[in-house]
Amino acid sequence: MSNPPIEIETGPNPTATILLMHGLGADGNDFVPIANELDLSAVGPVRFVFPNAPVIPVTVNGGYRMPAWYDIMGPDLAKREDEAGLRRSQAAIEALLANEKSRGIPASRIVIAGFSQGCAMSFMTGLRHPERLAGIVGLSGYLPLADTTAAERSPANQQTPIFQAHGQRDGVVPMARAIHGRDALQALGYALEWHDYPMEHSVCMEEIADLNRFLLRVLA
Repeated sequence: MSNPPIEIETGPNPTATILLMHGLGADGNDFVPIANELDLSAVGPVRFVFPNAPVIPVTVNGGYRMPAWYDIMGPDLAKREDEAGLRRSQAAIEALLANEKSRGIPASRIVIAGFSQGCAMSFMTGLRHPERLAGIVGLSGYLPLADTTAAERSPANQQTPIFQAHGQRDGVVPMARAIHGRDALQALGYALEWHDYPMEHSVCMEEIADLNRFLLRVLA
């Protein structure tokens, strides 16, 4: 990763971690305001970890270098996926999860979350993680390497609650792409909570309220 993650703790000696990954071209600061909107006081002190993606050339943007968890080869997100990039970032995120465990936060008290490309990484990493996580959150994104998910998923997270949300007018990640991933995960037996909102490729207050309720439940 290009820079160390940003960390915010809601109180001393956190008992849970929420690892939240930004989207293409953004950085770890992007979702700090969202953390400030959440009220998780009922579950005790929480550590928010906001990683920074590496700066790499992005093909769909003419090779321009920007923060990206993996390359985007073209407008069709399901074709020519950057498998090597996805797996590199998965390994980097796994290292962050390992760091949280070394600081005394068990996997069962960690929520992995992300927006857009970060959503893809949340699904990519969370579904394959060898220990049960508290929850997996995917916002305005999709399921990457969908054809390998069934073979590579970890039994440990088969029952992990999943929160997936998307904008009905999303022009960056078409809603059909998100629904395809939702249906694939539900077909594999995952407990997935789906929400969609009248918004574009963004986040809305109703979504934050729904996410707050989800986090309170899985971290209770």
